[in-house]
Amino acid sequence: MHMADALLAPAVAATMYVASGSVAGVSIHKLRKDDEPQKLPTMAVTAALVFAGQMINYTIPGTGSSGHMCGGMLLSALLGPYAGFLSMIVILTIQCLFFADGGLMALGANVWNMAFYGCFVGYFLIWRPIVKSRLFGEEKGAQRGRIVLASVLGCVITLQLGAFSVVLETSLSGITELPFGAFVALMQPIHLAIGLVEGLVTAAVLLFVYESRPELLQELSPAEGAGGKRSLKAVIAVLAAVVLVVGGGLSLLASSNPDGLEWALFGNSEAGYSENMGLDEDDYGLKSKASETAAGIQEKTAFLPDYAFSNSDTPAGTTVSGVVGSAMVAGVAVLICLAGGFFRRRRQQS
Repeated sequence: MHMADALLAPAVAATMYVASGSVAGVSIHKLRKDDEPQKLPTMAVTAALVFAGQMINYTIPGTGSSGHMCGGMLLSALLGPYAGFLSMIVILTIQCLFFADGGLMALGANVWNMAFYGCFVGYFLIWRPIVKSRLFGEEKGAQRGRIVLASVLGCVITLQLGAFSVVLETSLSGITELPFGAFVALMQPIHLAIGLVEGLVTAAVLLFVYESRPELLQELSPAEGAGGKRSLKAVIAVLAAVVLVVGGGLSLLASSNPDGLEWALFGNSEAGYSENMGLDEDDYGLKSKASETAAGIQEKTAFLPDYAFSNSDTPAGTTVSGVVGSAMVAGVAVLICLAGGFFRRRRQQS
C-alpha cells in the first residue's frame, strides 16, 4: 500500500506530513518517561522482522493480486503504540530513501495509512480491550484465543481504514481518473483478503512470543506475564533468525503479482485478469515540481531500487536488500532507544 507521489497533490501530501509528524511528536513525548531496557533488543528485532515481512508478497488466489503485511498491529502489541509508530516510521523511511519503495513526497501519507491505524486504532480500540477482557473464559487457553481474535480483527479493520484513506487522499488530490466509488469498490475487498492473511501471520508471531516470554506482550496482567518457556535472549535469537530467513531467503519466493494498490490502479491483464482502473503505469496521476524534486532525491539515495541491484535481475539483489535493509532498520531502532535513554538520564540528573 505504498503510495507513489503521482497519487497526491502537494497540498494533500504536505497535510499528511503534518498529521504524521504531529503523531510522531506525541509518541516521542510519551516515550520520554519510558525506561524498559528490554525494549531495545525487542524494538530492533521486531522492526527488522516487519521490514523483512513486507518483502514477502503473497498471492491472493483468483484475483491476480498480492499483498504484504503492514506490521502496525504486530509492533504495537509488542512495543506499545508509541514505540510501534516510531518503528514504522523508521521502516517506511528506509524503504522510501534507500529502496525507492513509496514516494518521498507521499511518505507522510504512507506513514499515516500504514502505521497510524495499526498502531493506535488497532491498539487502543482492538488489542487492549480484547486481551484485557474475559472473552472465551478463564481457562488457560482463553488468552490464546483472545490474541488470535485481536490480531485478525485488528489487521482486517486497520487495513480497511488504511485502504480507505488512500482512496480519500487521491480524491482530495483531484485525480479524476480515480472515481471515488469505483476506487473504493476495488480497494476495500482486496485489502480485506490481505488483512485476513496478515492477521493470521501476526497471530502466529504473537502466540510464539506469548508461549516463550509472555511479559513482552502489551496489556497482559502480571500473572499472565510471569515465566515463559524461553529466555529473552533465546526469543530475540529466534526472531533474528526468522528475519534472516525471510529477508534473505523467502523474499526470493515473493509473488510477482501487483499488490493491492497497484492491482486496483493498473489491473493485471497480462496474466489474464481485469484491467481494473486501467491506468498507464508510465503516465498517470499528477505531476508537480515538488514530486519531481522528491523523485530526484530518491534517485540519489536509493542504492537498491525496488530491492534489487541497479540494471541487474540477479536474485542476489533481493537477498542483499532483505539482509541489509533489515540490519539498517534494526540499527536505527537501537540508536533511537539509546538516544532516548541518554536524554532521559540527562533530564533526571539535571
